[in-house]
Amino acid sequence: MATVQQIIEDFEYLDDWEDRYRYVIELGRTLEPMPDADKTDANKVQGCVSQVWLTYTVDASDPLGPILNFKGDSDAHIVRGLVAIMLAACSGQRASEIVAFDEGALFSRLGLIEHLTPQRANGLKSLVARIKREARASLEGSAVS
Repeated sequence: MATVQQIIEDFEYLDDWEDRYRYVIELGRTLEPMPDADKTDANKVQGCVSQVWLTYTVDASDPLGPILNFKGDSDAHIVRGLVAIMLAACSGQRASEIVAFDEGALFSRLGLIEHLTPQRANGLKSLVARIKREARASLEGSAVS
């Protein structure tokens, strides 16, 4: 899977939005397939027109804070690519970094929001909100321990 820095560099190289859309779809194809057993209502991201599922694990062994590892999937090719971008940005990061993550700066740098339909843009925002909510919950959980 590409890093968020690689994705940014690749987007800068591609001038045409048709090429960028194809690249987003290719990113989605790099996601590890999610088992059907994980495609449950509890894992479904609310607010997305397409079906999007998100699971995660928390590694609480780091003394600097919990690290979240996400897996995601969608039934739509472009949305699956958007999931891949968000996982590249957030998966494997400390919960505190995820909560502080400026997704607006990333989306602006990639020029994503202005090229997405309003429904896809809202779905992407819902995905980001869910990722940040899980990160905040893991921080609260680590404070109790």
